Amino acid sequence: MSITINLLAWREERREQHTRRFYTVMLLLLIAGIALGSGISHVYQRMLGAQEQRNAYIAAHIERYTHEISEAERTVLQGEQLRQQLTRFQRLLQQRTQTAQLFNDLAASLGEGVVFQHLEQRHNRLSVSAAAEDERQITEQLRRLAEMPGFDIPVLSEMVSDPQGSGRTFHFEVTLTQPSVSLADSGVSP
Repeated sequence: MSITINLLAWREERREQHTRRFYTVMLLLLIAGIALGSGISHVYQRMLGAQEQRNAYIAAHIERYTHEISEAERTVLQGEQLRQQLTRFQRLLQQRTQTAQLFNDLAASLGEGVVFQHLEQRHNRLSVSAAAEDERQITEQLRRLAEMPGFDIPVLSEMVSDPQGSGRTFHFEVTLTQPSVSLADSGVSP
Protein backbone atom coordinates (compact mmCIF):
# COMPACT_ATOMS: atom_id res chain seq x y z
CA MET A 1 0.00 0.00 0.00
CA SER A 2 1.26 3.14 -0.84
CA ILE A 3 0.24 6.32 0.68
CA THR A 4 0.62 9.39 -1.29
CA ILE A 5 1.08 12.57 0.61
CA ASN A 6 0.71 15.79 -1.17
CA LEU A 7 3.20 18.28 0.37
CA LEU A 8 2.55 20.96 -2.16
CA ALA A 9 -0.01 22.80 0.00
CA TRP A 10 2.24 22.63 3.01
CA ARG A 11 5.15 23.96 1.01
CA GLU A 12 3.03 26.74 -0.38
CA GLU A 13 1.88 27.76 3.09
CA ARG A 14 5.43 27.60 4.39
CA ARG A 15 6.66 29.72 1.48
CA GLU A 16 3.96 32.32 2.24
CA GLN A 17 4.99 32.41 5.89
CA HIS A 18 8.63 32.93 4.89
CA THR A 19 7.64 35.65 2.44
CA ARG A 20 5.47 37.41 5.06
CA ARG A 21 8.22 37.10 7.61
CA PHE A 22 10.75 38.44 5.04
CA TYR A 23 8.52 41.42 4.20
CA THR A 24 7.87 42.06 7.90
CA VAL A 25 11.60 42.00 8.66
CA MET A 26 12.27 44.24 5.65
CA LEU A 27 9.56 46.66 6.79
CA LEU A 28 10.97 46.70 10.32
CA LEU A 29 14.50 47.26 8.96
CA LEU A 30 13.19 50.02 6.69
CA ILE A 31 11.44 51.68 9.66
CA ALA A 32 14.57 51.25 11.80
CA GLY A 33 16.74 52.67 8.97
CA ILE A 34 14.44 55.67 8.56
CA ALA A 35 14.39 56.24 12.32
CA LEU A 36 18.18 55.88 12.55
CA GLY A 37 18.71 58.19 9.54
CA SER A 38 16.29 60.71 10.99
CA GLY A 39 18.07 60.56 14.37
CA ILE A 40 21.49 61.01 12.76
CA SER A 41 20.15 63.85 10.61
CA HIS A 42 18.69 65.51 13.70
CA VAL A 43 22.04 65.18 15.54
CA TYR A 44 23.90 66.62 12.54
CA GLN A 45 21.42 69.49 12.28
CA ARG A 46 21.97 70.34 15.96
CA MET A 47 25.73 70.13 15.49
CA LEU A 48 25.45 72.32 12.40
CA GLY A 49 23.33 74.85 14.31
CA ALA A 50 25.86 74.91 17.15
CA GLN A 51 28.72 75.39 14.66
CA GLU A 52 26.83 78.21 12.93
CA GLN A 53 26.37 79.89 16.32
CA ARG A 54 30.10 79.54 17.01
CA ASN A 55 30.89 80.93 13.55
CA ALA A 56 28.55 83.88 14.11
CA TYR A 57 30.17 84.52 17.52
CA ILE A 58 33.66 84.40 15.99
CA ALA A 59 32.59 86.63 13.07
CA ALA A 60 31.16 89.19 15.51
CA HIS A 61 34.41 89.18 17.50
CA ILE A 62 36.50 89.43 14.32
CA GLU A 63 34.43 92.43 13.24
CA ARG A 64 34.80 94.04 16.67
CA TYR A 65 38.55 93.38 16.75
CA THR A 66 38.93 94.68 13.19
CA HIS A 67 37.17 97.87 14.27
CA GLU A 68 39.42 98.11 17.35
CA ILE A 69 42.52 97.54 15.19
CA SER A 70 41.47 100.30 12.80
CA GLU A 71 40.87 102.58 15.80
CA ALA A 72 44.32 101.71 17.15
CA GLU A 73 45.92 102.37 13.76
CA ARG A 74 44.12 105.71 13.60
CA THR A 75 45.36 106.53 17.11
CA VAL A 76 48.92 105.56 16.16
CA LEU A 77 48.69 107.77 13.07
CA GLN A 78 47.39 110.68 15.15
CA GLY A 79 50.21 110.08 17.65
CA GLU A 80 52.74 110.17 14.80
CA GLN A 81 51.24 113.41 13.50
CA LEU A 82 51.34 114.90 17.00
CA ARG A 83 54.96 113.80 17.38
CA GLN A 84 55.83 115.48 14.07
CA GLN A 85 54.05 118.65 15.18
CA LEU A 86 55.88 118.56 18.49
CA THR A 87 59.19 118.20 16.65
CA ARG A 88 58.30 121.20 14.45
CA PHE A 89 57.33 123.24 17.51
CA GLN A 90 60.56 122.29 19.26
CA ARG A 91 62.55 123.34 16.18
CA LEU A 92 60.71 126.63 16.01
CA LEU A 93 61.25 127.20 19.73
CA GLN A 94 64.92 126.34 19.36
CA GLN A 95 65.18 128.69 16.38
CA ARG A 96 63.45 131.43 18.35
CA THR A 97 65.84 130.94 21.24
CA GLN A 98 68.85 130.83 18.92
CA THR A 99 67.69 133.94 17.06
CA ALA A 100 67.27 135.80 20.33
CA GLN A 101 70.72 134.55 21.43
CA LEU A 102 72.20 135.65 18.08
CA PHE A 103 70.83 139.18 18.45
CA ASN A 104 71.88 139.33 22.10
CA ASP A 105 75.43 138.28 21.13
CA LEU A 106 75.50 140.80 18.28
CA ALA A 107 74.25 143.56 20.59
CA ALA A 108 76.83 142.60 23.24
CA SER A 109 79.64 142.74 20.66
CA LEU A 110 78.51 146.04 19.16
CA GLY A 111 81.27 148.60 19.52
CA GLU A 112 80.83 152.33 19.99
CA GLY A 113 80.14 154.18 16.75
CA VAL A 114 79.28 150.99 14.77
CA VAL A 115 75.80 150.56 13.25
CA PHE A 116 74.60 147.31 11.71
CA GLN A 117 72.70 148.10 8.51
CA HIS A 118 71.87 144.66 7.12
CA LEU A 119 71.98 141.12 8.58
CA GLU A 120 71.40 137.97 6.57
CA GLN A 121 71.70 134.40 7.83
CA ARG A 122 72.07 131.42 5.51
CA HIS A 123 72.47 128.14 7.33
CA ASN A 124 75.33 128.74 9.79
CA ARG A 125 76.78 131.72 7.96
CA LEU A 126 75.92 135.31 8.93
CA SER A 127 76.48 138.14 6.43
CA VAL A 128 76.59 141.64 7.93
CA SER A 129 76.76 145.10 6.42
CA ALA A 130 77.63 147.84 8.89
CA ALA A 131 78.81 151.42 9.10
CA ALA A 132 81.53 152.90 11.31
CA GLU A 133 83.30 156.24 11.62
CA ASP A 134 86.87 154.94 11.14
CA GLU A 135 89.01 151.81 10.61
CA ARG A 136 89.80 151.52 14.34
CA GLN A 137 86.09 150.99 15.12
CA ILE A 138 85.84 148.40 12.34
CA THR A 139 88.85 146.51 13.70
CA GLU A 140 87.50 146.74 17.24
CA GLN A 141 84.10 145.44 16.08
CA LEU A 142 85.66 142.44 14.30
CA ARG A 143 87.83 141.65 17.34
CA ARG A 144 84.86 141.84 19.74
CA LEU A 145 82.83 139.57 17.45
CA ALA A 146 85.68 137.00 17.34
CA GLU A 147 85.74 136.94 21.16
CA MET A 148 82.03 136.10 21.42
CA PRO A 149 81.41 132.39 22.16
CA GLY A 150 78.77 131.88 19.42
CA PHE A 151 80.88 133.23 16.54
CA ASP A 152 83.94 132.09 14.64
CA ILE A 153 86.52 134.61 13.40
CA PRO A 154 84.81 137.15 11.09
CA VAL A 155 86.14 137.65 7.57
CA LEU A 156 86.07 141.20 6.23
CA SER A 157 85.08 141.10 2.60
CA GLU A 158 84.58 144.75 1.70
CA MET A 159 85.20 148.22 3.09
CA VAL A 160 84.07 151.38 1.30
CA SER A 161 84.65 154.98 2.35
CA ASP A 162 81.68 157.28 2.37
CA PRO A 163 82.08 159.85 -0.47
CA GLN A 164 81.27 162.68 1.97
CA GLY A 165 84.04 161.48 4.31
CA SER A 166 81.73 160.89 7.25
CA GLY A 167 82.57 157.20 7.77
CA ARG A 168 83.12 153.80 6.32
CA THR A 169 80.72 151.07 5.24
CA PHE A 170 82.02 147.54 5.60
CA HIS A 171 80.78 144.05 4.89
CA PHE A 172 81.90 140.89 6.66
CA GLU A 173 80.85 137.26 7.07
CA VAL A 174 81.11 135.14 10.16
CA THR A 175 80.36 131.47 10.79
CA LEU A 176 78.12 130.64 13.74
CA THR A 177 79.81 128.06 15.96
CA GLN A 178 76.54 127.02 17.61
CA PRO A 179 74.48 125.57 14.77
CA SER A 180 71.11 127.16 14.38
CA VAL A 181 68.00 125.84 12.80
CA SER A 182 66.66 128.20 10.19
CA LEU A 183 63.28 127.92 8.56
CA ALA A 184 64.89 126.81 5.29
CA ASP A 185 66.85 124.02 7.07
CA SER A 186 63.97 122.63 9.10
CA GLY A 187 61.53 122.30 6.21
CA VAL A 188 58.93 124.27 8.14
CA SER A 189 56.99 126.89 6.26
CA PRO A 190 56.56 130.12 8.19
